[in-house]
Amino acid sequence: MTAAAPSPDSPASGVAGPRHVAIIMDGNGRWAKARGLPRALGHREGVQALKRTIQAAPDLGIDCLTVFGFSTENWSRPEDEVSDLMGLVRTYVASDLARLEKAGVRLRILGRREGLPADIARIIDKAEAQTAHNDRFLLQVAFNYGGRADLVDAAQRHMARVLAGETDAPLTEAALEAGLATAGSPPLDLIVRTSGEQRLSNFLLWEAAYAELVFQDILWPDYGPRALAEAVETFRQRERRYGGRQSTVSAVSA
Repeated sequence: MTAAAPSPDSPASGVAGPRHVAIIMDGNGRWAKARGLPRALGHREGVQALKRTIQAAPDLGIDCLTVFGFSTENWSRPEDEVSDLMGLVRTYVASDLARLEKAGVRLRILGRREGLPADIARIIDKAEAQTAHNDRFLLQVAFNYGGRADLVDAAQRHMARVLAGETDAPLTEAALEAGLATAGSPPLDLIVRTSGEQRLSNFLLWEAAYAELVFQDILWPDYGPRALAEAVETFRQRERRYGGRQSTVSAVSA
């Protein structure tokens, strides 16, 4: 049963809400198919849903939003669909970068830069540089990203430091985490997946270790403030023990 949605600016309970929320934005293609429209139009409506969600997040107490934009596996999609997705990146940054900067949003792109079209790489670099001074809200877009690939990259970064003589320390959890694309962002509290699917699809595998999971039966183009508020309220009603007993967690947090 879905929890009743609180007003975005008035939390329904005293339980702390999530600071860092990640969303797997799923269902663009099915949304378009159900309406007899091309998949490209589903992706474009998905961009509008993203804009609504970004605007709503700070009012729900969220400091960091990480969204899955394009995975390392998405390159296997039809060429015209990949081209359209790349075009949406160009359009979104061109139309919204100034607004994001003015709103105090810092934009950070997670994922491999190698293999991206040259103009996309330049757009990403510009967007990150132009918003680097902002600290009101952190928006992370996983683009050309895969959780397994990120873990491999983090391990290779540590190995490179060892080979360069910069460290002789063993590879620890802390060292590996410091090499991830998400290093420096708040700990992940909540992962939301839309469209009714219930899997992580190679998204934030390390970070998901103790995150709460919420699966919502809503196609991404229909997403917005109310759906996000419902996910946050579901999170507030969870009991997070991190592998310990409730009494132990309460004692630590007291």
